[in-house]
Amino acid sequence: MKKRVGILFGGKSVEHEVSIQSARNVFEAIDKSKYEVVLIGIDKAGRWIVGDPARLRAATSPTAELPAGGGGAALAFAPGESGGAVTESGTSRRLPPIDVAIPLLHGTYGEDGTVQGFLKLAGIPFVGPGVLGSAVGMDKDVAKRLLRDSGIPVARFVTLNRRTAAESGFAALAAELGEPFFVKPANSGSSVGVSKVRNAAEWERARDEALRYDSKLIAEEFVRGREIEVAVLGNEDPIASVPGEIVPSHDFYSYEAKYLDENGAALRIPAPLPPAVAEEVRRLAVRTFLALECAGLARVDFFVTAEGRILVNEINTIPGFTKVSMYPKLWEATGIPYGELIERLIGLAIERHAAEQLIETSFRPA
Repeated sequence: MKKRVGILFGGKSVEHEVSIQSARNVFEAIDKSKYEVVLIGIDKAGRWIVGDPARLRAATSPTAELPAGGGGAALAFAPGESGGAVTESGTSRRLPPIDVAIPLLHGTYGEDGTVQGFLKLAGIPFVGPGVLGSAVGMDKDVAKRLLRDSGIPVARFVTLNRRTAAESGFAALAAELGEPFFVKPANSGSSVGVSKVRNAAEWERARDEALRYDSKLIAEEFVRGREIEVAVLGNEDPIASVPGEIVPSHDFYSYEAKYLDENGAALRIPAPLPPAVAEEVRRLAVRTFLALECAGLARVDFFVTAEGRILVNEINTIPGFTKVSMYPKLWEATGIPYGELIERLIGLAIERHAAEQLIETSFRPA
C-alpha cells in the first residue's frame, strides 16, 4: 500500500513564495508509484487548505502565492489519533490519515518549531528537525551562542532588541565589529531584511529594516571570504555532502540573488577547495548539525577566508528545494539524486517517529 505523504507549503512568512516553488519541485519529483501525495497549502492569513495539484504546477512565477481564503477546502487536524485524523473543517468528512509530512514552510511559522510541535501533537511523522532543533536553528542569536560554547568557530556578533538597537550607534558597533558590518533579523531566512552597513545613515536604515521582520537583530562582522555550503542528512549518525560554493554577482547573496535574478549567483559544485579544507568544512557541518539538535536534514553555511579561517555562518533546517537550490544539488553531486533524496528523508522521518514512540509517557517504578 502506498504511504500517504502530506506536503505543507506556503505559510505566514515572508518566504511564502519560495515555499511554493520548493513544494512544486518536490511534488513533481516524488515517486507517485510509492507515495500518494496530498497537498496542504497555508495562505498568508494562516488558513490551511487542500492544495490543487494543477494550480501548484502552474505556479512557476517566483512571486506566486496562495489565494487568500480560497483555493480549496479548509482542513482541521485532530491531535492524539493515530496518524493524525484530518477532516474538512466544518464538516464530518474525514480524510485518510497522513503517514508522513514534508514541511516546506521556510521561515517563521514553519521553520521555527511551531509547525513541528503541531505535527508532533497530531502524531504525524515529519521530515526535518524537531521542535528544539528547528527553533534553535531559526534563531541566529541562540544558534551562534550554542555553537560558540561548543567550540565551533563563528564570526563576531552583537544581539540587539528594539530598545537596545535604538540606543546603539554606528560608531560603537563599528568599534566592536569592524566596518563594514552586516545587520540581519535574528529570526528570518533567505537573506530577508539583511543589509550591509558602512556608515551611520546605513545603520539606521538597516536597523529599521531588520526590525520589520523580528523583535531582535544581529549585527555581525563582515567576513571577507568565500561562501561555502554543505548539506547534511541523517538522524543520530548524519553524513555530509561535498561542499558547494556560492559566487554572488550582487554585493552579497541577497533574496533577489537567490530567487529573483537567474544570474544572481554562480554555483560551484563541488567547491574548488584543498582536500583538507573540504574535509574540515564537512566535519564542522556534522558537528554543527548535532550541536544544534538537528535531525533529518539541514544545510550549513560557512565562510572560508584566504587566511584559512573557517567560520560557520548559519544553519538552515528547511533549506530551499527549488530548481536552483543548493541542498538537492549538493546531494546530487555527492551521488544521491533528487527522487532518492526525498525517499531517504521520508524514511528518516518515519525512523525517528518510531524511536520516539518507545519513550515512556507514564511513570512505572522499576
